[in-house]
Amino acid sequence: MKISQKAHLFIRLQNIVFTILFLGIFGLLAWLSTQYSAQSDWTANARNSLSNPSLILLKKLDQPVEITAYASENEVLRRQIIELIDKYKRHKADISLSIINPDMRPDQAREEGITVDGQLIIEYAERKESLQQLNEQALSNTLQRLANSEQRWVVFLTGHGERSSAGFANFDFSVFAAELKNKGINSQTINLVDTPSIPTNTSLLVIADPQTDLLNGEIILINEYLAAGNPLLLLVEPNKATHLQALLNTLGISVLAGTVVDATTQMFGIDDPTFALVTQYPDHLATKHLQAMSLFPGAAGLTTKSNTEYSAKPLLSTLERSWTETGGVAGNIKFDANSDEKQGPITIGYALNRNLNNKQQRVAVLGDADFLSNSFLGNGANLDLGISLVQWLNRDDSLINIPAKTAPDTQLNINKTWSLVFGLGFLFILPALFIITGVVIWIKRKKY
Repeated sequence: MKISQKAHLFIRLQNIVFTILFLGIFGLLAWLSTQYSAQSDWTANARNSLSNPSLILLKKLDQPVEITAYASENEVLRRQIIELIDKYKRHKADISLSIINPDMRPDQAREEGITVDGQLIIEYAERKESLQQLNEQALSNTLQRLANSEQRWVVFLTGHGERSSAGFANFDFSVFAAELKNKGINSQTINLVDTPSIPTNTSLLVIADPQTDLLNGEIILINEYLAAGNPLLLLVEPNKATHLQALLNTLGISVLAGTVVDATTQMFGIDDPTFALVTQYPDHLATKHLQAMSLFPGAAGLTTKSNTEYSAKPLLSTLERSWTETGGVAGNIKFDANSDEKQGPITIGYALNRNLNNKQQRVAVLGDADFLSNSFLGNGANLDLGISLVQWLNRDDSLINIPAKTAPDTQLNINKTWSLVFGLGFLFILPALFIITGVVIWIKRKKY
């Protein structure tokens, strides 16, 4: 059949129009791919997607989230951070991520208290919190704490030479109070002589190392506060337990004689043996997430009494090589088994609980106040520990339980018989089949 010139021209124009439309559609699809995204997680148990509790949380966040990652030039670490944050950005577009090399910005990293490579600073609603664990559960729980708009008032007792949350001396707590403020936790001081009542909006009362005895009237007010089921953070120092003896008796806590020492701290560049080190933490809401060691300058050992309504759980314990030194700490020191000294590990912190009026009361007693002071707050995990203690005592632990996402049958176990079959098959049988097939095809083609 002969095609006319007009029909030939029409076919050519049709092909040109088809090509233009075809390329235009592909170009339009390419442009749409930059404006919209569609993803589907086909992995077992949806391991690459956020869990339902995290999705519910993101819907409740009505303000932007700013995340700053302090990570070195480590591609694996940075990719892990980006992949984690991208899971959240798919469902909340106003989450921003910036990555800073702490080696290039040491002053900024020091100001933010960065101690771990890959540590995150999450900011939301003018509050911020640091995060060292790169997983969904840790990040979602951090966002939930930041989103908690309920006012928290931490009240620091004054009038007896305590550590002040408003003072800027090395032994005061002003830096710690500022960190609490960043997390939406307000603080104030109270002198029970000037104001003979504890404010009703107090979420936590802190008594940090008083230098003189509390008055009987003050003890009565504090006991009434405890009788109502309210939380308390009590910080004592060695050889000063008498100032708080009445409260310690109520809580069922005794302070050991002497100061906790560790003569091997020089291995870590610490010349002062009175620095107690805590490297491992119990599975407790206030400590189980801590990874770095914490330092306690001049700590006192604690023990519990049996005749108390409180249930005590050790929260902080020193290393086995430590002991309570009752003598001087100058020169060569060693443990004296024939004295009142106690061999480590020494408990320097207890978490107390009791059921009262259908409510669980929480109290923490620590044998050191210096670890939260302006001088030592930045050492190790001291800041994280202090923040976690306040959050636990404030009952701010409604953590999201992210179910573990595991992949079934990720390993293939092959016995020796099948290993031999696969080995012979790939090494001999399959190559032989390919050769035989090729020869057969070559012979048939040669015949024709």
